[in-house]
Amino acid sequence: MFGFGDKKIIFATHSNRFHTDDVFATAVLMLFLKDEEIEIVRTRDEEIIKSADYVYDVGGIYDESLNRFDHHQEGGAGARKNGIPYSSFGLVWKKFGKELCGSQEVADFLDKKIVQFVDAMDNGIKTFKEDDDETKTYLFIDAVDAFNPFWPEEEKFDERFLEIVEFAKRILQREIERAKNLEEAKSILKKIYDETDDKRIIYLDKNYPWENILNKYPEPVFVVKSRGEGMCSVNTVRDNIYSFESRKLFPESWAGKSGKELADITGVEDAIFCHNKLFICSAKSKDGAMRLARLALGE
Repeated sequence: MFGFGDKKIIFATHSNRFHTDDVFATAVLMLFLKDEEIEIVRTRDEEIIKSADYVYDVGGIYDESLNRFDHHQEGGAGARKNGIPYSSFGLVWKKFGKELCGSQEVADFLDKKIVQFVDAMDNGIKTFKEDDDETKTYLFIDAVDAFNPFWPEEEKFDERFLEIVEFAKRILQREIERAKNLEEAKSILKKIYDETDDKRIIYLDKNYPWENILNKYPEPVFVVKSRGEGMCSVNTVRDNIYSFESRKLFPESWAGKSGKELADITGVEDAIFCHNKLFICSAKSKDGAMRLARLALGE
């Protein structure tokens, strides 16, 4: 058992080794109850669990009206429409996510981006293709597990738990802020799209998060963006931002070229460079960047 401050609101979760779901469930509750004095109790003592204000990932009960958020009981604690069952993180998020984020849209976005993956992994469901033996993807669960005491370290589980919870809180705070900004950007980018005559080339004067917004429209092929560094970049649009397949690449003859060599090939005097993989190039001016984009369209 451990805590901080005066005993006011008691969180109870299981003791010993911690996992991503109980870590992030703790982080959500701490952010939600940010102005309250909290004591965190990591235990399996049934009497202590019964008396706690919030119980998650332990206790064998799911009843959000009583702030009980376990999923280990027979039958679990339900699943989403897509079949992904809830873990303690998802159950806590389902109740408090909207208020914590300020809108259901942001809460739903982060449920898809973060929460569902954690819930799936905690319930033994794979949502991605396995790596081969040579390369491994470093996952959320790996970062959390790195904080668990490991042989031959002293088993200070509670101390390590608090350390990773602080990390989880910062991740959630940043992701919530970014998701809110993304919602605002959607309306701004829609206005820019609507007001652009040739929608194949979209010009942005600020560093908007356009990648997974403008690709929802059928026409955009290139996005010209002011970089604020005395240059403009031309970026290819990808239907799936997690792949490297662009709607259209730059000409093969531009690959890896820069400076005078690229300028001679394109006829754009202030051309700066083109990536070897042909998904981004740049020029020193908006006019130069727009010319590169039009050339790539075959104009």
